[in-house]
Amino acid sequence: MTAIGQNERIRALALLRTMLRIRRFEEVAEIAQRAGEIPGTLHLSIGQEAVAAGVCSALERTDLITSTHRGHGHSIAKGASLVAMMAELFGRASGTCKGKGGSMHIADFSVGMLGANGVVGGGLGIAVGAAQGLRVRGSNAITACFFGDGAVNRGPFLESLNWAATFRLPVLFVCEDNGFAAFTETARVTAGAGPAARAEALDIQNVVVDGNDVIAVADAASAMVERLRRKAGPAFIHAQTYRLRGHTIADQGAYRDAETHSRQELRDPILLMRQRLTDWNLSEDMQKLQLQVEDDISAALAGARAAVFPAPESALAEVQDIGAPA
Repeated sequence: MTAIGQNERIRALALLRTMLRIRRFEEVAEIAQRAGEIPGTLHLSIGQEAVAAGVCSALERTDLITSTHRGHGHSIAKGASLVAMMAELFGRASGTCKGKGGSMHIADFSVGMLGANGVVGGGLGIAVGAAQGLRVRGSNAITACFFGDGAVNRGPFLESLNWAATFRLPVLFVCEDNGFAAFTETARVTAGAGPAARAEALDIQNVVVDGNDVIAVADAASAMVERLRRKAGPAFIHAQTYRLRGHTIADQGAYRDAETHSRQELRDPILLMRQRLTDWNLSEDMQKLQLQVEDDISAALAGARAAVFPAPESALAEVQDIGAPA
């Protein structure tokens, strides 16, 4: 057994707790969707929890984030309410967006979560605009922008990085590289040395990190965030991870290489963290954490099921100006 200090213990368990909350939230949501309780499809981040948990552990509540169509994990890691998030997926009035956004448009401004986005690369411009707004207001907060490897080949990627670099904006770009752009292996359609090299070309400080090692991600994020607080310009993390599920819950992932997939299953970030904590003699603490997470998710599910649907007359509220009542 390897002994660790109290601060390391607290940090490690907090990171595991976040990953477990993300994993169980999505597993339960998938079951509910297949049972017909949640409308629409779901894009799960199972296998990618370390990126969200690690990056958001370095952020303050006042910092902002933008997300992707796979945004449950980012929202949970930033501190969004599990109860309100589950209610949102269920389309209930108590949801984070009053039941009108659903899975792909989760947002919670109270914790700085500016929204998931159904458009690939759509969060990049929003993040840069938010960072410029923070600059104008004289705030010391920063913006973290999560995007997938598929977004690297879209126009907003270059435009956003260039603008942030030109004006030295406080943006942490986080490329959540799971190897696939929807159903296409990204390496087959991407030229050059990869996402970090493109950031390097714009003189943006960058680092490549094992996206399945939550402590490595947290360490990289902490270093980059500290740099951003010093107003040293934007930073870029290329986190190499893997999604253990298909693009959506309807996708069986038949296009993936079976041998590679089996190998990646052994690199499940939660599995890796459990092994590390076992070596640190924290098995009992892990068991307590698991029970707490189960209770939290059960409460979120019960709350969503008990919540009411939005009133029909509220359909256009907060969506468009419908003028004064007749």
